[in-house]
Amino acid sequence: MIDFTWKIGGPAGFGIKTTGDMFSKVMMREGYHIFDYVEYPSLVRGGHNVTETRVSTREVFSQKKSVDVFIALNKESYDLHRKELSATSFVIYDKDQFEIKPEEVAVGVKLVAVPLRQITKDVGAEKVMENNVALGASLGLIKADLKPLFELIEEQFGRKGKEVVAENHKVAQAGYDYVREHFGDLEVAFRLVEKQEYVERCFVTGNDAVALGAIAAGCQMYIAYPMTPASSILHTLAAASSKVGMLVRHAEDEIAVINAACGAGYAGARTMIGTSGGGFSLMVEGLGLVALTETPLVIIDAQRPGPATGMPTWTGQGDLRFVLHAHQDDFPRIVLAPGDVEESYELGWKAFNYAEVYQLPVFILLDRYLSESHKSTEAVKAEGVTINRGKVVGRWEESQGQYLRYKKTDDGIAPRSFPGTPNALFTANSYEHDEYGYSTEDPQERIDQVARRNRKFEEFTKNELPEPLLYGAPDAELTLVGWGSTKGPVLQAMQAAEASFNYLHLNYLWPFPTAKVTEVLGKAKETLLVEGNHAAELGGLIRQETGINIENRYIKYDGRPFYPGEILERIRR
Repeated sequence: MIDFTWKIGGPAGFGIKTTGDMFSKVMMREGYHIFDYVEYPSLVRGGHNVTETRVSTREVFSQKKSVDVFIALNKESYDLHRKELSATSFVIYDKDQFEIKPEEVAVGVKLVAVPLRQITKDVGAEKVMENNVALGASLGLIKADLKPLFELIEEQFGRKGKEVVAENHKVAQAGYDYVREHFGDLEVAFRLVEKQEYVERCFVTGNDAVALGAIAAGCQMYIAYPMTPASSILHTLAAASSKVGMLVRHAEDEIAVINAACGAGYAGARTMIGTSGGGFSLMVEGLGLVALTETPLVIIDAQRPGPATGMPTWTGQGDLRFVLHAHQDDFPRIVLAPGDVEESYELGWKAFNYAEVYQLPVFILLDRYLSESHKSTEAVKAEGVTINRGKVVGRWEESQGQYLRYKKTDDGIAPRSFPGTPNALFTANSYEHDEYGYSTEDPQERIDQVARRNRKFEEFTKNELPEPLLYGAPDAELTLVGWGSTKGPVLQAMQAAEASFNYLHLNYLWPFPTAKVTEVLGKAKETLLVEGNHAAELGGLIRQETGINIENRYIKYDGRPFYPGEILERIRR
């Protein structure tokens, strides 16, 4: 079985991420599954960038700690990552640019010295193309086919002209040939000697998948102010907007984002907004207006460590309690937390139905790790997507009596009209109101409207809320519990451990699936909470809703994702 990790590191501006994306796509076109992960500093210019791709003949769910092929474009990259190398690792570097001393090389690590800069000069290409020499060299080391790379170069650089494409072809071929000639006798356990059957798969991040889910759902307006790690949703939808008929707006700040979204939803547009925790902080007052006017809205919170600016380009799961309780007083909301790109797509389109059927805000909690990591998948397809806009009034006849936007109904969901609907005019403002929408401070009207709004929450819980999934044998000795992107590393650990434990994964966090969680944890022999924040926020929510306190906790808040090996070590301890 093929299962190895390829990694490239170097200074910002050298196309590190582009090179990593191209390697991942080549491996997919060779028929392999991939998962990739990027790291970069919060700097406008400069700093150390790195991207890695895990390649396997079977589905992969996360990265791993050890690196098998490492391209070090400068000495800093080697120094930062040499501890990740093992006795079977290979390092591709340019010895004319920096030296790796013998005492800096662990036992078994093999150095593959390739004159990247000289090859680039000999071909007559620009210095920035050195990484494509290294890419060709690494494909030569593992005996990959160059044809998929050449096709990708044409797709990536074709708009720059034939000369640029030809130069990139030449440098990649030169790097490939150099390694085949000078290092062809190296023993490489993961060489791609057996041809895999090609299966068409998508190459998507969590952000990409949510954006595609929004397109499938018929989202008509996306509004955002750029904030890492949610920014790429704005870029993706802006690029696709003219093709799919979506208005994409880059607002002046996050306050404008949510207020414009409230107006768009009031006007009848399916609307989504995206931000991170700091940006959502500015949206909290506007969220109350969305809630009181019962305007449907999908809100993406792509989490990163805080508070304040925190660590803008790293990952964390610290916003769960924040989105559950944001704004004064309480009102119904739905909180979803995809665990992988497949769930990001599915919940991405379902969120619009929930928002419009129940006329409330729906949150999708991502995090930097899920938002910006690619995974190959066959599950992002339009088949099975349904659109349900709920109780929308197309026309209101005078014979039906006075239209009541906030009518007291058994299920709590009142008929909704759009501006211009004949005979269905209503008032929407930030005050408590009666059934007509007129402001009121009458105590009974207040009681009735609060009760009606919360009946919607009860209806969703009764009719829509799915049970959380339990992966692995029901009678396992140990049950892991987690939410969001912890799913990938846990499932990868399960694969490595051949399922000696099971995993309860929660992707619907509010309303809380109390009955199923109580049932699973009530039967569990031992439990371990896996969560990416200091306060064990899911653990507290479980205790709040079920009375069960999970004492064994593996929590992480250093900005780095969980690694499968770390999870297995924690289980052993």
